[in-house]
Amino acid sequence: MSPESLPFQIATWLIPLVIAIVLHEVSHGWVANAFGDPTARDKGRLSLNPIRHVDPIGTVALPLVLAVSGAPVFGWAKPVPVVAQRLRNPRLHMMLVALAGPGMNFALALIGAAAVALVPGIAPADPGVGWLFLYLNLLNFVAINIFLAIFNLLPIPPFDGGHVVQGLLPPPLAARYARLGRFALPILIFLLLILPMISPQTNLVARLILPPVRAILGLLGITIG
Repeated sequence: MSPESLPFQIATWLIPLVIAIVLHEVSHGWVANAFGDPTARDKGRLSLNPIRHVDPIGTVALPLVLAVSGAPVFGWAKPVPVVAQRLRNPRLHMMLVALAGPGMNFALALIGAAAVALVPGIAPADPGVGWLFLYLNLLNFVAINIFLAIFNLLPIPPFDGGHVVQGLLPPPLAARYARLGRFALPILIFLLLILPMISPQTNLVARLILPPVRAILGLLGITIG
């Protein structure tokens, strides 16, 4: 497979994305289980098997479209089920369950950055396409994990940041705030697609998410084109 081919380019984004979002979701289930809610475990959602977590739109279709169009690549898996009432301290533990996903992504980014630093020292003098494929996967793995961590911290239900905000609000206000979750998809479409077309200066990804992503990548010594 040629490095210039579309399948090669898509694979270098899709493989690290699937790993990142699967571990993001599984980490929610691991922490929920530790705090008393075995729902994800009982439903077999603590598995690392991607098939158990793949969402046809969020894990496959959307990332492919974004990769082909040259836009920032992100996506989502099927949410791991968490029943807040089964947690020992529902408000506090639900916030920690929510933060487990971005926390996992930041940890994976650090591991990926360490691997990126190791590759030049262990690669042969004349690396072939396989080494290039590995290196690009690692670079994209770091970028995707940082992007997913920051993106999921947006304070919009049902994102992880939204769950944190709910935990900090007084219960009556938190219940009202949680109802925004039913409008999450249209809100996202408006913020990420429609609003930037109306006014490029309001591009949420470009103005709010990409700057901290690039800053963190810079701290790790990584540049993504």
